[in-house]
Amino acid sequence: MIFSKAMNDALNKQIGNELFASFSYRQMAFELEELGLKIFSTRFHQQADEEHEHAMKMAKYIEDCGGHVKLGGIDAPKTGHGTCKAMAEAALESEKRVSRQIFDLMNLAESEKDHSTRSFLKWFVDEQVEEIASMSDLLQLVEMAGDGNLFLAEQRLSEMMKADPHG
Repeated sequence: MIFSKAMNDALNKQIGNELFASFSYRQMAFELEELGLKIFSTRFHQQADEEHEHAMKMAKYIEDCGGHVKLGGIDAPKTGHGTCKAMAEAALESEKRVSRQIFDLMNLAESEKDHSTRSFLKWFVDEQVEEIASMSDLLQLVEMAGDGNLFLAEQRLSEMMKADPHG
C-alpha cells in the first residue's frame, strides 16, 4: 500500500460521502419529476450519476495503490424539499460540503507528504470549482425565473445542457 492507513480510511469515508451526494441528487431528481420539471429532473439524475462516478474513481485509486476499499453505510437523503429553489439551494450546499471534504483529504495528503494522493486529489479540487459554479448558475436561473416561470427556466436549462452536456 503506497499510502497510510489513515489515508485509506479517509478515502473510504469520502467514497461514502460521494455516494450520499449521489443519493441526495437522485432523491431531488425524483421530487423534481413529481413537480413536473422533467428537464431539472434529468439534470439532477445526471448529477447523481456523476457523483457515483466520483466514488468509483476513488475506489479504483485505492485498489490501484494496494489499499482496501471498505464501503460503509449511507444515510437516507433528505426528502420533501418542496420547491425547485429549495433543491437548487440544497445542491449548492452539497457541492460546498463536498469541496470542504476534498480539501480535508488534500490537507491530509499534504501533511503526510503523500504526493501520489495529492496528485490524484487535484482533479477533484478542480472538479469542485466547476461543480460549485454549475450549481450557482442553476440556483441563479431558478431565482431569476421565480416560481411562475420554471417551465421557461427548463427551456433555458435544456439549452445549457446541450451546450455543456456535463453540467
